[in-house]
Amino acid sequence: MNQQAPQFNAVNYKQTTLQQWNAAAEAWHRWGPLLNRWLGSATETMLDMCEIKQGSRVLDVAAGAGEQTLAVAKRVGHQGEVLATDISPEILSFAAESARLEGLENIKTEVMDGENLTALNANNFDAVISRVGLIYFPDQQKALSGMKQQLRPGGKVAAMVYSTAETNPFFSIPVTIIRRRANLPAPLIGQPGPFSLGAEGKLVSVFSQAGFKDINVKTINAPVRVSSAAECIQFEQESFGALHQMLAGLSDVEKDEAWCEIEEELSQFEHNGQFEGPCEMLVAVGTK
Repeated sequence: MNQQAPQFNAVNYKQTTLQQWNAAAEAWHRWGPLLNRWLGSATETMLDMCEIKQGSRVLDVAAGAGEQTLAVAKRVGHQGEVLATDISPEILSFAAESARLEGLENIKTEVMDGENLTALNANNFDAVISRVGLIYFPDQQKALSGMKQQLRPGGKVAAMVYSTAETNPFFSIPVTIIRRRANLPAPLIGQPGPFSLGAEGKLVSVFSQAGFKDINVKTINAPVRVSSAAECIQFEQESFGALHQMLAGLSDVEKDEAWCEIEEELSQFEHNGQFEGPCEMLVAVGTK
């Protein structure tokens, strides 16, 4: 008798994702200065490609702690508005607090699943952005279609994602080592992940399938620069909830051994007293 192959369960995945980001919220916020140095330039490119300017109304999907939300708010000015949404209320609370501390009254926050934006008024935004969020949606077409629905005619959706595992070893090396040590099976069909949209032509394909036109994709070199491999590992240990989930089946000793191997492998990117972890991002923009 043939056993049925395991099926990806999107409901369970979302619940786990919610728990991970609630747990990692404080750390993700605390590492905000690193996020800005790492992804700030790519973020500005994304906002340029979306033609976000003074007075624009922008929806930020999977906004997290809102480091990029604040950048949008400063760009759109008092006449513009940013709505930051995320599935995790814990992490979104940091976005709201950061906006308050900086006196940015043009930011609103709302807890919302990025695949279910129907509670919002359609055709209401000039641009929709999602920084390193679309890769983790189980139904990327539903997410993109929902974003498109929120745009006024001629508005733009932009997504920033990792390219391939090969061009992002700062992240793919830990994933590979943990998967081997934890004896984890290959990802199930349909399971999202950090490199799910990195293959050549993949982003254009998914944007086209969602009905966007004038699709443009830019490749951006965005190395992770910190003092050492140990600091990079600390960042990933504290902030990358998915890695903790992958490690869940190991004992504390086995977890320590895995992180030691990861540090040894990542040390190849230490030069002249600095760590520079290779990272390549893709930014895709499509027009409604």
